[in-house]
Amino acid sequence: MKITSVEPFILHVPLNTESISDSTHTITHWGVVGAKIVADNGLAGYGFTGTHAHLPSDRLVTSCISESYALLLLGEDARDGDRLWLKLARYPAVQWVGRAGVTQIALAAIDIALWDLRAKAAGLPLWKLLGGATIERLEAYNTDIGWLSIPKDKLVEGSRRAIEHDGFRRLKLKVGHADPAIDIERIEAVRKAVGASVSIAIDGNGKWDLPTCRRFCARAEPLDIFWFEEPMWYDDIASHAALARSTSIPIALGEQLYTAEAFSAFIGAGAVQYVQPDVTRLAGITEYIQVAHTAHSHRLPVAAHVGDMGQVHVHLSYWHPATSMLEYIPWIKDCFVEPIRVDGGHYVRPEMPGAGCTLTESAVSSYARPC
Repeated sequence: MKITSVEPFILHVPLNTESISDSTHTITHWGVVGAKIVADNGLAGYGFTGTHAHLPSDRLVTSCISESYALLLLGEDARDGDRLWLKLARYPAVQWVGRAGVTQIALAAIDIALWDLRAKAAGLPLWKLLGGATIERLEAYNTDIGWLSIPKDKLVEGSRRAIEHDGFRRLKLKVGHADPAIDIERIEAVRKAVGASVSIAIDGNGKWDLPTCRRFCARAEPLDIFWFEEPMWYDDIASHAALARSTSIPIALGEQLYTAEAFSAFIGAGAVQYVQPDVTRLAGITEYIQVAHTAHSHRLPVAAHVGDMGQVHVHLSYWHPATSMLEYIPWIKDCFVEPIRVDGGHYVRPEMPGAGCTLTESAVSSYARPC
């Protein structure tokens, strides 16, 4: 299965709502930047990463794909997954200029496309190609009701609807106001509305410092918080470890970590209890597997971060034994991809061959931007 072409693409997809905000970002579109890899058997694999739909930085990713990685792949056998990943990840010239960021997320798109290609060639869904599902039902927690831009009354209304009508038993709320007391009031209102049996996680998106987090956690602990995600600056291992020692609220993080080594450092320091790898930030499925195995060896649960379409993470989460739940964010226009099915607060296991990057032809033509 020789690789005959590697074609980058940039798609800017409108959200299902006017805009969304967390403590550090506000967006109206999501960028899906990736690669289409074609083999000599006529099959094509699609891979992608996620961005804020900022065309200049998106072009850095596609340039890395077309100018640095594509030439290393042409003529290679797409079935040699581990060897090709190492060839690209350890290519001296690219490694010299970046071991995270642009080069890493460009490799993520390539690696996902290669897995997609291999799964299609085998005629199997990714979870089965990897070795089969280890869980029958994958629970979904709803983040889409919890954006910081949603007023408190609408936040309560959406939380109640997610529980009473949609069947969710887990919610995640964004936090990160300049005055943390506002966030406490919002959590209190949701807790009162949904009751004690519902899990409520929170996500700070790296906004606060250690003293602020300690004061906030002291007030939040009685509200039975399931986890506190990204409370502080993403790379600050020491502060996360200190917070983990000072609060009963578990720490979750990983969406802004780009390497297996970064995860190992946080795990080794006792700075994380819920490990959240993302295939679009790590160097694809291959490195995600490394991180998930490391977490499992430390008996830490894995809850993949889903900041994009989610298809690949659904497959990985059904397969990996450390995972029992996954984020649900139906924020991208439904016409963009084959929809992921959620029934009664649980994902329905996908059966179609491939890694799940099921871009529709109409989406590619409608949302494409020049590379």
